[in-house]
Amino acid sequence: MKFQNLKRLKTQECDENNGDFLQTKDIVAAFENLLPVVHRTPLNESATFNEMAGTRLYFKMENLQRTGSFKIRGALNKITNLTGDARKNGVIAASAGNHAQGVAFSATKQGLKAKIYMPEKTPLAKVLATKAYGAEVVLTGESFQEAYEAAVLDQQITGATFIHPFDDYEVMAGQGTIALEMIQQCADLDTVVIPVGGGGLIAGMACLLKNYDPKIRVIGVQSEGAPAAYNRFKGMGNSRLEHVSGIADGILVKETGQLTFPLISKYVDDVVTVSDEDIATAIIYMLEREKMFVEGAGAAAFAAVLSGKAGVSGKHVGIVVSGGNADLDKISHFKRLATAGKKKHRVVSL
Repeated sequence: MKFQNLKRLKTQECDENNGDFLQTKDIVAAFENLLPVVHRTPLNESATFNEMAGTRLYFKMENLQRTGSFKIRGALNKITNLTGDARKNGVIAASAGNHAQGVAFSATKQGLKAKIYMPEKTPLAKVLATKAYGAEVVLTGESFQEAYEAAVLDQQITGATFIHPFDDYEVMAGQGTIALEMIQQCADLDTVVIPVGGGGLIAGMACLLKNYDPKIRVIGVQSEGAPAAYNRFKGMGNSRLEHVSGIADGILVKETGQLTFPLISKYVDDVVTVSDEDIATAIIYMLEREKMFVEGAGAAAFAAVLSGKAGVSGKHVGIVVSGGNADLDKISHFKRLATAGKKKHRVVSL
C-alpha cells in the first residue's frame, strides 16, 4: 500500500499555503535532477543505539554526502534550474557553512561565478572548503542573519541571482529528496526526526513524508540557543531572535523562513529543543560507537532522541544526520560538554 502511495507522488500536490505551495511532484523531479551528481546516502542501523533507545533507529547519513552535508541537494536543484538572465551575473548566497559549499560546488559545476557571505565565526574548515570549491568568500556579522543582509545588499548592486539557503521552493524540493530516499530505503518508518534552522530541510521532507503517509510523525529539533522556529511553532517567545549561540552553527538562525513556516505549521507534528550538552553527547556517541565525527547540527536530531526530548515511541525512527563538517579542534570542548551533561540522559554512560 505504501509503495502505491510513492507512485502517486509524481502527480500529487501539497495544499496551497498563503497563495504559494510546494508540490511533491517537484520533489520527485528534483530527485531525478540530482541523481547524476548527489550520493544516495546510506540509512544505517546500529544495534548499540537501538538498545540504548529501546527502539529501532535509522540514521540517514548526509554527513557522507558530497560537500559533507545535505545542503548540496537544494543548492544544486536551484542552480541547475536557472536559465537565461538568471545565470548571466553568477550567483550569490549567505550561509553558516554547508549551504556555502553546496552553492560553490554547484555553481562551479555549472560554470557560474559564486560569491558567498558567511558569519565571522564560521568554522575555518567550512570557509576553506567553500573557497576550494571555487567561490569567493566574504566573512561578516555575528550570525547567518547579518551575512544574509550583506549578501542581499550586494545582490542588489551586482544583479547576481540570490540562492537562499532555505526560503525557496526549489531549494526545499531538493532537500525533500532525502525523505524520498528514506522511504525507499525503509518503507516502515513511523517517525522522522529532523534538525531545524531556517526550516528548508524539514519543510521539504515533511511535505513529502505526510503526502506519502500522513501517519508518519515528523519532529523538528532546534538548538536551545536559537529557538526561533520552536517559539513560532509553540506560539511563545520571540520568533525573531536578537542573538543566537551554541555549538550547532548550522542551525543557529535568528528567524524561520516566510515560505518554510506555513509548511512546518501544516505538516510537522512537534518541534523540540536540545542543549549544547545534549548535542555534544550525541557527537561523542557517534564518534566513539560509530566512528563518525558529525557536526553539531548533524547531531541535533540524535540528541533529541538520546535525551528523551523527541519523545519517540515508534518502532522505526528515522534520524537525519544532516552534516559532518565539524571542526577537529573542538573535540575536547565537545567531550567536556558531553561529560557535564551525561547525567541528564537515560542512556548508558560514556
